[in-house]
Amino acid sequence: MTTPLKQTFLSLLSKYSSDQLFINELWEEVEYSYSNVGRHYHTLMHLENILEQLTAIHDKIDNWNAMLFTLFYHDIVYDTLIGDNEEQSADVALKQMQRLGITEEICQIVIKQIIATKAHEIAEDSDTNYFLDADLSILGQSFDLYTKYFKDVRKEYSIYLDDVYNPGRLKVLKHLISMDRIFKTAYFCDKFELQARDNIKREIELLSVK
Repeated sequence: MTTPLKQTFLSLLSKYSSDQLFINELWEEVEYSYSNVGRHYHTLMHLENILEQLTAIHDKIDNWNAMLFTLFYHDIVYDTLIGDNEEQSADVALKQMQRLGITEEICQIVIKQIIATKAHEIAEDSDTNYFLDADLSILGQSFDLYTKYFKDVRKEYSIYLDDVYNPGRLKVLKHLISMDRIFKTAYFCDKFELQARDNIKREIELLSVK
């Protein structure tokens, strides 16, 4: 079955290659990577959510094709035991884009956007900020969806005991809640900021009583 996510990927690559075997090979790499047994949140569903958020603001995006490459490759390498997932993901993206003959300009945009997901700091260009906000949009979903998200993230870090994981998670959450704005763009801030702050506060309370 061809899902909207897969169709988006196939349509994107068909702009650069007519080799269907090659295109399918690259899709299978994406599908395999995001379906890895160790993944619970950083899955194809995560990509689907980001795609949905970005599609709603398609007209605000300056380079849509670059944004899509960033979407599909930003978490293609994800291992909770290493600290350079973003750099490795950018390397994979660059390798495959070069095989597709993508322009150097687009390649550099994608690399920059993928690396930006490491620190999630405000960027100089709006496309990167829109992507970073879409990447964090789960924070502002309903508390039921948010609960599933933080439980799935915990599963990805199951190698760590609570007395190691919880302080680290609390540090991240308290950093987010201390920011003037979690979301960098007006669009996502208006849409998700209040709910995100409420969700984060509730998770902090849950972790603090453990």
